[in-house]
Amino acid sequence: MSEHKKKKTGSIAIPFLVTIFIGLILVGSAAFFIYQKVRVKEKTPSKPSPRSVDISVSPEDSHTVLFIYDDPETGKASTTFLLMRSVPYKKEILFIGIPSNAICYSETEKAQVVLKEAYERGGAPAAVSFVEQILDFKFEHYMVLNKSSFMSICDFFGGSVDYPVDIDFNTFTGDGSIQKLGSADIIKYLTYSKFSGGEADRAFKTASLMCEMVNGTSGAYIAENIDTKFSQISSSVSISNITDKLYNKYSGAVKYMFTFGIDPELGKSIAFPWKMDGTNDGKYFIPSTNVRENIPEEYFGEPKE
Repeated sequence: MSEHKKKKTGSIAIPFLVTIFIGLILVGSAAFFIYQKVRVKEKTPSKPSPRSVDISVSPEDSHTVLFIYDDPETGKASTTFLLMRSVPYKKEILFIGIPSNAICYSETEKAQVVLKEAYERGGAPAAVSFVEQILDFKFEHYMVLNKSSFMSICDFFGGSVDYPVDIDFNTFTGDGSIQKLGSADIIKYLTYSKFSGGEADRAFKTASLMCEMVNGTSGAYIAENIDTKFSQISSSVSISNITDKLYNKYSGAVKYMFTFGIDPELGKSIAFPWKMDGTNDGKYFIPSTNVRENIPEEYFGEPKE
């Protein structure tokens, strides 16, 4: 009797255990399937909702800066003056080299004044006043660069430029062929004091070379890194009235101009040089009385959308 009961109990227990085992497998499989679905959903980030980018650039973002290269290593004779007129809403920059021997009548001093001498007596503000009088255009911002800060700017714009070299210096031949100039070479070229066309020629080459440098860079790269680079350059410049507040005022428009204005592969440029009208009498450069009238209207004229 006892053996019969054990046998019966065993026959019932085995199917019961198999049923439970199969049930656990089915439930476990379902749970695992659900878990995998949830985990995949958690791991897969949802697509970000599209952001609307509102870039507002207007004629009021236009600005003017007089850059002055003045370094003891190259001497006062090689002081270089370059005016930059930036018009972001048109995605254009005009560079005007101002001959250091330019002369004009000063109402303040009641005498003929030479730019380089005015700068040596009164510093950057005096140079700004001089250029204002020549161009009949008011502006106030300036930055005086030494060798270190100028090379820093050059390095930011690629560190070199391909330019037709027309003087013999270092390893370069002055046959007018396109040659690659590094930062130090650019300084030696632009501070050369014996160009055939005198200071007017040197001034225009300064504007022309800087245009080639700006246009040859990646606009997107400049826009992405200009905040950091401005901070580095401004900290190395001892003489300037361009403050962080002023930079922040125009930085958005400047980034817009570089981002959408430059593409070397497509031939898109933003920088253009302009040669100042005037007469070179050997010792002095006499600007024309109608200099401002001959500058393209879109740079200094009334804003037109």
